[in-house]
Amino acid sequence: MQGDMPREFAYRKVRRYLEALIGQALAAGTCRLPSLRTLSSRLQVSLATVQHAYNLLEEEGRVQCLPRSGYFVHSGPSQLPATTPGHPPLPLRPVLQCSLLNHERRLARQKASTSGPWADPASARLRLVLAERYTRSCSRYWRAGDVQLAPDVTALLDTLLKALALEGATVLVQSPCCRQVLRALTNAGLRVLEVPVDGRGSPNLRALAGLLDSEPVGMVVMPSCLGMPQGRLVAAACQQQIGHLLSQHPLWVLENDLDSDLCHAGPPTTRLRDWVEPRWLLVLGGFEAALGPEVPYAYVLGPAEVLEQAFIERAYRLAPLRLLALACMLGKGEVDAQWLQVRTGLLRRAQTLSRMLELQFGPSAAVHPPQGGLLLWVRLRRVPQWARVMAAVAGSELYAMPGVEFSLQGRYRHYLALGWLGDDPVELQAAVERLARAADSR
Repeated sequence: MQGDMPREFAYRKVRRYLEALIGQALAAGTCRLPSLRTLSSRLQVSLATVQHAYNLLEEEGRVQCLPRSGYFVHSGPSQLPATTPGHPPLPLRPVLQCSLLNHERRLARQKASTSGPWADPASARLRLVLAERYTRSCSRYWRAGDVQLAPDVTALLDTLLKALALEGATVLVQSPCCRQVLRALTNAGLRVLEVPVDGRGSPNLRALAGLLDSEPVGMVVMPSCLGMPQGRLVAAACQQQIGHLLSQHPLWVLENDLDSDLCHAGPPTTRLRDWVEPRWLLVLGGFEAALGPEVPYAYVLGPAEVLEQAFIERAYRLAPLRLLALACMLGKGEVDAQWLQVRTGLLRRAQTLSRMLELQFGPSAAVHPPQGGLLLWVRLRRVPQWARVMAAVAGSELYAMPGVEFSLQGRYRHYLALGWLGDDPVELQAAVERLARAADSR
């Protein structure tokens, strides 16, 4: 029997269980997998948790969903790299997750004891709290109507891009770029051009200016303050220069604020949005970094007259109790109060992983200490063999993503994005040793 791992995410436990079922099915010559409800009942987890685990395996090409039939082991060849994770795993947030559930229980009891609907819809309450959270001054403020909600980042970006009517337009992104953003842009049929970063991890201003002057750019996607996956802060002076460049062109600016709270020293006081013309500004945020994959909700702040109708027509159905619970946690400052502990843990893990990589790889790998985020951006002397890398980290709490996944132009072939969420340095050392042997093999 597989032992229980209490510090592991529920969806990762379900995924591990499904991987075992896939192996058994292949050995037995069968292909059908249990339904969502069957697994939910069997493993005592929510339907959403089972769905998330299945979605990850489906992204990897290991299972396929047939409408009205269920899930099956995928027998055809996969077009994706073997077992490439869909998104970086996130550190545990036990205090925040417990607080969220407590708020939901309290609100459920309150709802049961009252008749009729709440005075304010759940989504309106959360949108108001987010608008207040992002308001900076009398000249830079947001209203509840400027905030749109979606079940996750992918769904939000899909609706956002349709609302902006950017089909066929050219979009500039900082490179390397968030995989979720890249996938959404390509799925929308946009022409994506990449702006490389300079030696300090900030966008190359000369390259950005050249593309703005020579290309019919409809939108620019830039980090709020923390570039991922390299984990480097964008200097305030660079943000100001970017804002000045963008002010000379009538285009949308999408500020990626998904990872800002993961800065090891805390988010800086200035962000890209402080230098961008408000009428062209869009801010992308989400709750997954704070509360984990059980709360993948995302939001965008932007002009209501442009976005609101598109989101109304899409009619996303989000759990009212969860929206109200999120509003309560944000309004009472519970999320902010926990970030210091979370950032301390991220920094400790990054430092431990950096030391072990330097010891095992020596001069064959360049490790730049990050200033935030979940990943280490590592440049190897040789282009890594992805299948060997995945075999080396399989079963450990060290995970890897290929650098080419963060570019549409074939860049970063020598790079790996590495992360560690465990607490056992001995287990990590063994995984890093296997990774070093895999990376050095021809």
